[in-house]
Amino acid sequence: MREAAVILESTLTCPVCGHRETERMPEDSCQYLYECSGCHALHKPKSGDCCVYCSYGTVPCPPKQVEKQGDGRPECCAR
Repeated sequence: MREAAVILESTLTCPVCGHRETERMPEDSCQYLYECSGCHALHKPKSGDCCVYCSYGTVPCPPKQVEKQGDGRPECCAR
């Protein structure tokens, strides 16, 4: 069985002003804070999400993508 490639870009949408921006995600960690370049609001993940990409992005963070592929790696940002 072939594993799906990890996607490294996600388009974040600001929940305050609707500004959209495509960003390259860190490959081995989660990004907890993101400042919108449109309105400069500072965003944190929604409750239950590990990072801003999982909350506001078009693609979840790479660690979550890998976790969903079920390769046995530890859960992203385990607390």
